[in-house]
Amino acid sequence: MKINDLRATTVSVPLEAPLRHANGCHWGRFVRTVVEVEADNGLVGLGEMGGGGQSSEETFRALKSTLLGWDVCRLEELRFRIGNPTASLYNNHIQILAALEFACLDLLGQAWGAPVSEILGGRLRDRVAFASYLFFRYPNPANGNGEVRTVSQLVSLAQKLKSRCGFRTHKLKGGVFPPAYELECYRALAKAFREDHLRFDPNCTWSTEQGIQFARAIDGLNNDYLEDPVFGLNGMRRIREKTQVALATNTMVVNFEQLAANIHDIAVDVILLDTTFWGGIRPCVKAAGICDTFQLGISVHSSGELGIQLASMLHMASVIPNLSFAADAHYHELVDDIIEGGKLNYQDGAISVPTAPGLGVRLDREKLAEYSEMYRRLGPYPYDRDPLRPCWTPTTPNDRWADPADDRRPEIPY
Repeated sequence: MKINDLRATTVSVPLEAPLRHANGCHWGRFVRTVVEVEADNGLVGLGEMGGGGQSSEETFRALKSTLLGWDVCRLEELRFRIGNPTASLYNNHIQILAALEFACLDLLGQAWGAPVSEILGGRLRDRVAFASYLFFRYPNPANGNGEVRTVSQLVSLAQKLKSRCGFRTHKLKGGVFPPAYELECYRALAKAFREDHLRFDPNCTWSTEQGIQFARAIDGLNNDYLEDPVFGLNGMRRIREKTQVALATNTMVVNFEQLAANIHDIAVDVILLDTTFWGGIRPCVKAAGICDTFQLGISVHSSGELGIQLASMLHMASVIPNLSFAADAHYHELVDDIIEGGKLNYQDGAISVPTAPGLGVRLDREKLAEYSEMYRRLGPYPYDRDPLRPCWTPTTPNDRWADPADDRRPEIPY
């Protein structure tokens, strides 16, 4: 089975509300690139990567001549062809490689009549549990709903999500407001959900001393882990040496060299595997095996997925024996999807692993066209900018926090 065509389409899919984070904001939508790999037997495999626009589409167009006639079974050689580790000094093709790997595995599964999970060795679980993934949010630009700025708004959103989706784990994305205020918010969640698991992620915005103080302050809560309080393995190691809370990362251990460095001198307890950032599903499964050998915890990281990447996350999570925690996903923040049948459903805090051949999801052509047009109309957005703080720049560690008393509403194209 050989590659016969390669297509890339950028889409912009609306969120319930703009999501605030340590580096800026998702401005009420996710911009993603949908990749289609057509084989010479007429089958079409799907891939997905973050961001998009003209530059991403041009990258895939440039790769087309290189990949025409490529055997989709030759995934290991494809890894070197697209993401050669020495050549990567001059390009950033890891996400592109991941999108192509998703599509090739999707093609193989369709051709063989098997879900991707069976190609990877067979699923160990039919459903994957997820965390609620709570953000501070600006109001929806269209209707003014969905703001999360106060403690009561945060707890109310978590309660609504638990009622709607059944979550038993709650993750708060911090790094927006001063640490003392976000600690108040986190403690309020712990009080409201005494039986549930908790996790906190300030996106590397603190100093090591702030990280130590926060970790000590939450000791005794039902924490899964504290994710990325600082940037750098040395800072993480200092926090780990002086506190009791498990530490997790998706920023400092995203390849095998970094994983080896962490194992040699432990700084991080839980590795968050991302099928995009690691270059595909197969590297994540390989990394999970290494973590199993050295008794490190793992979970699944979310990088703002639509249904295609979510399917890759589900298949990956289903075959890993040492999946220690509920997975992360932004998915419940989306109002729609570009796959047939609409968004995949949460039941009791989990999503079923697709059972159809390949990734088990197919494109809704009308939705693809609709959200491609939305991207052309709205264009990209500056991920690293806060719409109400145009002159603000995120620093690490940060000392210029947003004001939780600021109730202004940004005007955002939507």
